Amino acid sequence: MTTDPAPNSANPSPASGSTTAPGPRRLVVAVDGPSSSGKSTVGAEAARRLGYRFCDTGLLYRAVAWLAVERGIAPDQTVALVPLAQEVQLIADARGRLRRVEAAGRDVTTRVHGPAVDRTVSDYSKVPELRAALVSRQRALAADGGIIMAGRDIGTVILPDADVKIYLYASPEERARRRAAQRKVAADQMQATGILEDMRRRDAIDSERETAPLRRAEDAVVLTTDGNTFEDSVAAVVRTIREVEAARRGNRGR
Repeated sequence: MTTDPAPNSANPSPASGSTTAPGPRRLVVAVDGPSSSGKSTVGAEAARRLGYRFCDTGLLYRAVAWLAVERGIAPDQTVALVPLAQEVQLIADARGRLRRVEAAGRDVTTRVHGPAVDRTVSDYSKVPELRAALVSRQRALAADGGIIMAGRDIGTVILPDADVKIYLYASPEERARRRAAQRKVAADQMQATGILEDMRRRDAIDSERETAPLRRAEDAVVLTTDGNTFEDSVAAVVRTIREVEAARRGNRGR
């Protein structure tokens, strides 16, 4: 099963016989950053405010990791692992946000966010053959513009020509605190410490893998979110995108 680009409701096709010229292509925005830096929640809210579609590409890897664990397929079992990429799908809502996750025809949206997937997803996502199997699908989603796409290699590998590149950063301690609060385990010191250790381990795997390592694109805008409220972070992302939109409009008016 393949993931097809969601229709861009903000740019409907002109009616048959219309002589109205199509408007300018909307921006493609790449948002990268480490695990739990806010790429998904901040990116989705920024997309909502801007009328853009949103895709968290990490959901694809989470879905494959969940399916692989369920079937007992290890990361080094490439022949069995890679075909799983065709069994996962992201489903768009009415606003074009690819939020629901299906694996082998089942809705696994809540399951892919569990701690078991947190511990294993980096081991699966560093497999070059699996990443290659998902590249074309991710690029197809962005082809029509008007999308914010979040991940770890969007601005460097998947969409190197993105109109806007943002690197959303938060320290491991800040990200672990957020994850613990999300899971309501902040009062359990052992679990909270485990989350921080998992976070640091995943950072190391993502940054040191040979294929598409986590790194900041040279032309990316770096937004550090330590100490920020959610609103602060969303506003910073929206402002960055709107500045580029305004510059594009200014250039067309010359």
